[in-house]
Amino acid sequence: MALDFTPTTIEDLEPERRPSVALALVPVLAVVLFLGVGSAVLGLDPHVPLLWSIVFTGAFGYYLGYSWEDLYDGIANSLLMGLQALLIIFTIYALIATWVDAGTIPAMMYYGLELLSPSVFLPVAAMLAAIVAFSIGSSWTTVGTLGVAFVGIGEGLGVPSAMTVGAVLSGAYAGDKQSPLSDTTNLAAGVTNTSLYDHIRRMRTGTAIAFGISVAIFAVLGLQASGTVPTDRVAEIQTALASTYDLSLLVFLPLVVTFGLALYGYSALPTLVAGVFAGVGTTIAVQGTGFVTAWEVFMSGTAPETGTELVNELLATGGLTGSAWTITVVVAALTLGGLLERTGVLAVLAHRLSQGVRSSGGLIAGTGVSAIAINVLTAQQYMSIVLPGMTLRNLYEEFGLDSDELSRAVEAAGTPTGALLPWHAGGVFMATATGVPTLEYAPFYLFGFLSPLVLFAMALSGIGIPTTHRTERAQTAD
Repeated sequence: MALDFTPTTIEDLEPERRPSVALALVPVLAVVLFLGVGSAVLGLDPHVPLLWSIVFTGAFGYYLGYSWEDLYDGIANSLLMGLQALLIIFTIYALIATWVDAGTIPAMMYYGLELLSPSVFLPVAAMLAAIVAFSIGSSWTTVGTLGVAFVGIGEGLGVPSAMTVGAVLSGAYAGDKQSPLSDTTNLAAGVTNTSLYDHIRRMRTGTAIAFGISVAIFAVLGLQASGTVPTDRVAEIQTALASTYDLSLLVFLPLVVTFGLALYGYSALPTLVAGVFAGVGTTIAVQGTGFVTAWEVFMSGTAPETGTELVNELLATGGLTGSAWTITVVVAALTLGGLLERTGVLAVLAHRLSQGVRSSGGLIAGTGVSAIAINVLTAQQYMSIVLPGMTLRNLYEEFGLDSDELSRAVEAAGTPTGALLPWHAGGVFMATATGVPTLEYAPFYLFGFLSPLVLFAMALSGIGIPTTHRTERAQTAD
């Protein structure tokens, strides 16, 4: 991902418009209050509390002396940084619809039900998702294609959908973090001036530990799920799929095209667009759908009539227009993040964090905490990598830490945790793509918790930090 953004630092803020730490916490606490009351208590869609938060933060900016043009620049910068994510969301919604209509996802479900059993399904789903995400460098594409099919397979095997999504997400983010094709992996290396492969090597141990524990837990959960499948359930689903779609090997062409281009090194967006065209072409050539009808599916989604209600629900999609709810949440969240960044709130809080750090391990752990906090406040993983990655670089030099320690901290904590938040771009996309609400799959998205926890444990214990770098910061009077 190309980076054309320099975050506001404490030095960039004019003294008369620089909020104190206490004042900077006011909009942060307001955001937490609005989201908590609006979503958890009143049950509103996140759009409403996000709007409240935007208006409050904008008014806060006026109070500090910022003009509308200043605030608008902050919003525009945030939206520009999130533009790739927005375009990917649009495209994946359309891709899922075309792949359902082409028979690609139905075929993955059909053959998956023949090959898998409840006892091994969850760990296998996690490992396959990791392999695919590592190969193509995209957790979102993995979940939007393989993950959607796995939800259907899991339903047929009697495995709760929330567990399935948790397993797929765990594998997808673990693989994405180790892939040299991943945009977030390249971004973390780029903003910290770290060699890409040094960054990947530094993340390897922590990722392996977190993912290994996740797979072990999924294996235990899978054993508990075995033996719960009604004898006629799999046959009923397979019959419904086979009677509605041509499930010949040709329907896997969109999968081959998309993953082939990704493996060849093409960027995510053009690769996904190629997958859409391959899906539409397969729909016309294999399923016998008319040209106009196939493109109507691209726009409006699918509503299959297979004779089995479960299959109908699993394969119902919204198409390009179905992405509107997700897109509007993400735009609102990006707008809020841009205002918090432009008004200096995030810069002041980051500076306060740096003042409180006294050891190398504390710095690494604090970096991870800041990445998570920025995820919560800005609702996008790019900002959670860029802001601490660029603002804390000098502090890492002061402690004598290599830049790959910084790059590891921002990605290990920033990239995976967004999918745990219902208003975050990642959380909104994963929930709508899989049909499982964020708060339902979150307890089973083990890697999202374990990745930052392993980072904290390694940092505070000194594991992985060279002995010569385990320094203490000198106590100085202010």
